[in-house]
Amino acid sequence: MTQELTSPTPTTARRAPEPGRAAGWWRDAVIYQVYVRSFADSDGDGIGDLRGARERLPYLAELGVDAVWLTPFYASPQADGGYDVADYRTVDPLFGELRDAEELIRAAHGLGLRVIVDIVPNHTSDRHPWFQDPELARQRYVFRPGKGAHGELPPNDWESVFGGPAWTRTDRGDWYLHLFAPEQPDLDWDNPDVHEEFSAILRFWLDLGVDGFRVDVAHGMVKAAGLPDIGHGEQAKLIGNQVLPFFDQDGVHAIHRTWRRLLDSYSAVPGQGTPPAERIGVAEAWAPSPERLALYVRPDELHQAFNFQFLTADWQAGALRTVIDASLAATASVGAPTTWVLSNHDVVRHRTRLGGGLPRARAATLLMLALPGSAYVYQGEELGLPEVTDLPDEVRQDPAFFRGRPAAGGAPDGASDGASGAGGQDGFRDGCRVPIPWTGDEPSYGFGPGGSWLPQPADWGGLSVAAQHGDPSSTLEFYRAALGLRRQLPGLGDGELSWRPAPEGVLAFARPGVLCTVNTLGRTVELPLPGRPLLASAPVTVRDGAAVLPGDSCVWWAL
Repeated sequence: MTQELTSPTPTTARRAPEPGRAAGWWRDAVIYQVYVRSFADSDGDGIGDLRGARERLPYLAELGVDAVWLTPFYASPQADGGYDVADYRTVDPLFGELRDAEELIRAAHGLGLRVIVDIVPNHTSDRHPWFQDPELARQRYVFRPGKGAHGELPPNDWESVFGGPAWTRTDRGDWYLHLFAPEQPDLDWDNPDVHEEFSAILRFWLDLGVDGFRVDVAHGMVKAAGLPDIGHGEQAKLIGNQVLPFFDQDGVHAIHRTWRRLLDSYSAVPGQGTPPAERIGVAEAWAPSPERLALYVRPDELHQAFNFQFLTADWQAGALRTVIDASLAATASVGAPTTWVLSNHDVVRHRTRLGGGLPRARAATLLMLALPGSAYVYQGEELGLPEVTDLPDEVRQDPAFFRGRPAAGGAPDGASDGASGAGGQDGFRDGCRVPIPWTGDEPSYGFGPGGSWLPQPADWGGLSVAAQHGDPSSTLEFYRAALGLRRQLPGLGDGELSWRPAPEGVLAFARPGVLCTVNTLGRTVELPLPGRPLLASAPVTVRDGAAVLPGDSCVWWAL
């Protein structure tokens, strides 16, 4: 008998918490990331917007996710896709107006979905009113005199994550810090005005009904005293591998404690259609170890932190088990759940990144959804979208790409090897940001009534929502089945995991009532029949008391 998947009975009801399990909707939530400019375009300008996202919320409710995370839609010159914010209380006209944000929040709550928005506290846009005022800028951003006889050299050797130096000289002769693009000056969190402003910004959006914040660069904000040199280049390669004087400094935790108290004060009041009204903070934090990452989710700090160690793990049984064990142990030490993520707007889509194509991507997804804790799904991964690797240079918009290109006149702008960004990010993040396909025969595949800000591949019609809807072999229906079972089965989500013996190259672990087997090898593996198959990422053969697992596959079994 060959078994591919068993679709669960459709349901939108959340399972009740198990006795003894800590409360909190976020502890086992599946959160869907909407990259706003690439999700759905309502007005035909080729750029996704809030109204388009609101109109597609029923699709997300049917998919079976619990919450939606929206990337920045605030007023911005768009030097870095909206992560350069000029006004945190205003919607950029590209994405609509404030009323659209309010209507989206209400609509989501009406569908049982919670809404998480981005907050960007490490830096603002250089068009922010504070930075436009020379005196305020030098009080509220990181400015320093230069080195050299005439201050002509940067204050230290720090490099931008996007490549090149992390300092830009002003017409006054001093220098300002920007750990990302020059259009994104770093705020000085030693100034109490900065603290007060961001507390007010959080209150503004909480009053509008948002359910939480994803904190961009949550490991930033605080820099080591004296801004010491690092002593070598290619510093971006060290992010997440060791403590740097500009990232993961202990001082950031005092900021997060303040924000946790603020979030808790709002969690004590009724919500807008989503009881209980617990509001959460999610750290985008690169830390050199699971233990350092766990500091961000101590009981008095943020609720979740992205687990990038899992995202960057090799598709190899031993490597995956090591990361899973380390992640669970670190978060358990502080009483927090672990999060799991495979793709987002900053990394190569996991169908492409992991190698092995769609079969391996589906197996990785089913593994992720069986692990204890909360999972994040990036828009389009439920369609099996690959990375777009052949975008022409003239359509790219990633600032890291331009930081590494030769400047006018032929001199390299801080880089020596094309788009490598002088040791910064590779500059090719646009490939995971191409607008997603909804239909197969409309302009921009139903993304909007016009074109799309990045060109979509010619074969994406077959990967569209319309093409996959109702096809039991499709990746979309596979995701729906997995998320439906995850809701129905009380043993999945937050809780315990125990490893079971398995052949080399295979992972096997038990959750209450469920066994998950993962074959990371490129060939079939036979093992004693573990139980009744519930869901498989690829057809699994059951015969004579044994199960034959295809290469690069994952199966859930009922125990």
